[in-house]
Amino acid sequence: MRAAFYRQTGPADKVLEVGTMADPDPAPQEVLVSVKASGINPADVKRRAGWGGMAMGHDLIVPHCDGAGVIVAVGAAVDPGRIGQRVWLYNAQGGYGTLGRAFGTAAELIAIDAAQAVALPDAVGMAEGACLGVPAMTAHRCVFADGPVAGLTILVQGGAGAVGHLAVQMARLGGARVIATVGGAEGASHALAAGADAVIDRRAEDVTARVMDLTGGVGVDRIVEVDFAANMTTDAALIVPNGWIASYSCSSNPQPVVPYYAFASKGANLRFIQGFNLPPSGRSAAMAFFADHAAQLRVAIGAAYPLDRIAEAHLRVERGGIGNVVVTIPG
Repeated sequence: MRAAFYRQTGPADKVLEVGTMADPDPAPQEVLVSVKASGINPADVKRRAGWGGMAMGHDLIVPHCDGAGVIVAVGAAVDPGRIGQRVWLYNAQGGYGTLGRAFGTAAELIAIDAAQAVALPDAVGMAEGACLGVPAMTAHRCVFADGPVAGLTILVQGGAGAVGHLAVQMARLGGARVIATVGGAEGASHALAAGADAVIDRRAEDVTARVMDLTGGVGVDRIVEVDFAANMTTDAALIVPNGWIASYSCSSNPQPVVPYYAFASKGANLRFIQGFNLPPSGRSAAMAFFADHAAQLRVAIGAAYPLDRIAEAHLRVERGGIGNVVVTIPG
């Protein structure tokens, strides 16, 4: 099979290679998937770059945790009736911050535990299915981990991002009023199209003042947070007493100093979301939600690259932009 891989961490254009590898054989509990699309997440890019001193863990790594394709063979312990099934894949490399598996989805074939190959609804394309693992599961957990949202007001920080865009849609489907922050006119249009009731350009507006104006001085019931360190002062000011803040990243400062009493005076609840380490109940709930709302959820694809141009795809993720980035694999 053809696959992309790297033998050391570093810049995408320096370490990523594309070549031929032996086809994998599925273990008894695994399925063999012909990969059609491989989703790229910021975590995949950080892992390849060696972010924060992250070690290789293996002599050679095929990157990417998310993907979609068709099951072409099964292990001895798996129902052969699954052959031919369209599936989306998650955690193909294991948890972030762990050694994980050596072989991810950036290859023509992948052998993976059958439970990690989930039936892909007919209404969802392969490229979109390749973005369900991290972005969609993280968004679902952020929105619904603390119960139903009907009638609540939710602030989605970073509403134009991969997770935020889906969180806006999910919160609206759950019956919430949604306010989203974005970083410009393009992001504003993207979040509004996803169903946000109001959008705030954080670069041009005072987020706290605008949210308080939109909520009549009450604040918001829940916050989906893209960068806890950057926004924690705002979050503390805007959360209602005993409200919930679900943060899934803190890239601007991995070790923030928290204004404890700003949160404590509100009785605020802080929840940290790790999309690679969801509890089984949370993962099952997300899968059920995707199946029920497959025709309503829109996964935005910002760019698609062939396998031979995987380094360009990684650079696109690094520089940012609207929509998810995927590598497409024909065949």
